[in-house]
Amino acid sequence: MSRNVTRRGLLRVGGTAVALGIAGCLRSSDEDQWAIEGTLSVTNAQQFSSPGCSCCGQYASYLREYLDTTLRETETEDVAALKRRHDVPTDLQSCHTLVLDEYVVEGHVPAEVIATLLDEEPAIDGIALPGMPAGSPGMGGTKSGSFTVYALDDGKTGNVYAEI
Repeated sequence: MSRNVTRRGLLRVGGTAVALGIAGCLRSSDEDQWAIEGTLSVTNAQQFSSPGCSCCGQYASYLREYLDTTLRETETEDVAALKRRHDVPTDLQSCHTLVLDEYVVEGHVPAEVIATLLDEEPAIDGIALPGMPAGSPGMGGTKSGSFTVYALDDGKTGNVYAEI
């Protein structure tokens, strides 16, 4: 019986590792494709995430390279309530929410898209890259196809903001 438990334990660990790899939470060498020139000029930068989320920490590390201010990381047990408070529609949600001055940035949005948002200052609440796409900043894996970043506006699923 202990052999079955040991075998099950190994299968669980192996299955978890495979699932994490498929989800893209393992770091890859594609991170350099998201490098940008210059910095993101904001006075307030705060990222909210669930406790223990490793890809949220990877994204925060990536973003710190480009911010000209300190990024505050806040772990919260009720990320869903925070997303509701910032009017992030359910279908555009990801694992973390970033507040940069007056804009909300949902998910693993590349710095180049954030730079465009900050430069253009559109009359929207923010932007979102839904889910946790493999190959995006802070996620492992390889990018396949384009990513669609949506505009956030009054809690509704917004228009396409950028295709990258």
